[in-house]
Amino acid sequence: MTSTAAMRQVVVFAPDLMDRSRISSALPHAQFVTALDQLSRAEPDSIVLVDLHRPGVLEAIPTLSGSVIGFASHVDDALMRAARAAGCAEVLPRSRFFRRLAELAGQTDNE
Repeated sequence: MTSTAAMRQVVVFAPDLMDRSRISSALPHAQFVTALDQLSRAEPDSIVLVDLHRPGVLEAIPTLSGSVIGFASHVDDALMRAARAAGCAEVLPRSRFFRRLAELAGQTDNE
């Protein structure tokens, strides 16, 4: 039985068009935002996906509700450490992040 009430909200801040396309393909119900302040619409039990390379993201992470998952270049160790320190539940290299989208879809899609 499919229940939309059981579907976790997914809110995404990933301005890059290619990233948005890949995410929306795996997570069709994801809500994309175009500005960091719009991430405040995330509910406490939601998944928040963020591109860590975007200006202001690190500063916004501590203010966000939900489970924040950030992605960055695999060579940017300092940025990934800073994101963990800022409160990201998970920080993944881009390649692993996009491979895990199917897993996230499994967690959020009840079809």
